[in-house]
Amino acid sequence: MSIQTDALIVGAGPCGLFQIFELGLLGIKADIVDSLAEPGGQCTELYPDKPIYDIPAVPICTGEELVQNLITQAEPFGATYHMGTEVQEVTPQEGGFRVRTSTDQVFDAKTIFIAGGVGSFTPRKLRFPEAQALEDAKVLYRVRNPERFAGKRIVVLGGGDSALDWAVALAPAAESMTLVHRRDEFRGAEATAAQLRELAAAGQAEIILNANATGLQVEGDELKAVDLKLPEGKTRSLPADYVLVFYGLSPKLGPIAEWGLDMNRKTINVETASFQTNVPGIFAIGDIADYPGKKKLILSGFHEAALAAFAAKAIIEPGKKVPLQYTTTSPIMHKRLGVEDEAD
Repeated sequence: MSIQTDALIVGAGPCGLFQIFELGLLGIKADIVDSLAEPGGQCTELYPDKPIYDIPAVPICTGEELVQNLITQAEPFGATYHMGTEVQEVTPQEGGFRVRTSTDQVFDAKTIFIAGGVGSFTPRKLRFPEAQALEDAKVLYRVRNPERFAGKRIVVLGGGDSALDWAVALAPAAESMTLVHRRDEFRGAEATAAQLRELAAAGQAEIILNANATGLQVEGDELKAVDLKLPEGKTRSLPADYVLVFYGLSPKLGPIAEWGLDMNRKTINVETASFQTNVPGIFAIGDIADYPGKKKLILSGFHEAALAAFAAKAIIEPGKKVPLQYTTTSPIMHKRLGVEDEAD
């Protein structure tokens, strides 16, 4: 049996979560699907503890805090979350689309909102067999519990923001911290690189440039060392309890690329009055949406979600005028938000 929905949101990152809110203000209940186990997208998976400074009226919040606030904000509208599943097929039909997922769910949706960033992100991994065996135990591609590294020997591989951020954050409590970068210049923020150099000068960290990891030394299920290739053919083995790998991410669009949409490499072309794609009834917002002047900011995605919601309302209830109402004064909005008593 299929799930009937007015709006199916594909992607539960910040923009997808805000799309629930904007649709809800217009009286549209949504279903939302995501391949990840929990809502949040990149914010939750990649930088839950990293500060964000450019959300309007929120001077600073972490990625995780932003996601939790968006979930709370959307709660009055009762969206149904379908996590751990990926949309596989989208077939136009009378009155909308039939959508099938990787877990054999079927949706009959009047409109679809693609809010999947630039697809699913896969960390670029070490290709050593021993690295695969120790993945999520001693070889890690993200940090969930920083406390586990206290008093440990840590090797960080990479030269971007994530590598620098975590090297600086973990070094003070670690037994040893070594950052290994394949180039002679960092790709991350210079201010963070300067902090790491200060830690190195104080003996709390070591920086090795122009070096590549060539293998891991393992005994049983324990990591013992990381083997490096240095300039001029030299080699070195770094004692290590954990290796944190931040070689960047490989974005993959997956089945979205096969939906008949007007694509621009790994983004979807939209028009900016409604952020609708070339397929009527399918909208794209957030980083995956492309148009002249596009800026890949969470702020931009929020704006796109608002206009897309109004355009979808006209499709879901054709011929019905969609007046602009304000949450500060509209009794209808207060009722939908569940704050009518507070407003009176």
